[in-house]
Amino acid sequence: MIKLVKTRVKQFWAILTLLSIELIIVLVVFFSALIAFMFLIKMVFLENKTVFDMRAFSLMSRLVSDMNTDVMQFFSFLGTHYFLIPANLVLVFYFLFIRKHRWYSIRVPVIALSSMLMMFLLKTFFQRPRPLMPLLEQAKGLSFPSGHATMSCSFYGLLIYMVYRSRSTSPIAKFLIISCLVVLIISIGVSRVYLRVHYASDVIAGFCVGIMWLMLSIWILNKIELYSKRNVIALPPTATN
Repeated sequence: MIKLVKTRVKQFWAILTLLSIELIIVLVVFFSALIAFMFLIKMVFLENKTVFDMRAFSLMSRLVSDMNTDVMQFFSFLGTHYFLIPANLVLVFYFLFIRKHRWYSIRVPVIALSSMLMMFLLKTFFQRPRPLMPLLEQAKGLSFPSGHATMSCSFYGLLIYMVYRSRSTSPIAKFLIISCLVVLIISIGVSRVYLRVHYASDVIAGFCVGIMWLMLSIWILNKIELYSKRNVIALPPTATN
């Protein structure tokens, strides 16, 4: 009996330690993204410094070729609404009708729509014009923060969260899938600078906004889910005739 109690106590402290580490990591990532975003605002809008962005364009110009342009256009497409809207709908359908996971089917559209709204509000507020010399054709809309970077972090970041929380996926598979998704997010951001439709500071700002909003949205939705489940459990059973 004593051994069983000791085992349970050790398991409890192991879980508590793990949760604490996860919380610390989440807080560090969130506030790092916030600090980076504030630094970019200061650099771009208060100090009007363009050295970083110009160096990024200079570096990308050395890599320009027909094959690289095709590759970058492909990655850029994976961050457009033409791809992400159907992808979100497929994900909602999957969790709603196949996996029967109601809360995941709610999270997907809520995070997608709220991220898009946040991105448009920030673009409207900062009013930064696009780069003047795109590689192929001029992109529409404003530049800061990058919509591709923001929406990619929100959508593919949510997939990363789902994979990480999955109990049926092996640790090796989790590592491989998450690594591929991280590389995909970065590649989408790089493609926007390569195509010269965004400054590098736009892309990094988009990553920061996407990360912060995703974390905040998941936290809020988790709280709502937990609250709703407690209310369901607390409801008294209905009387039967």
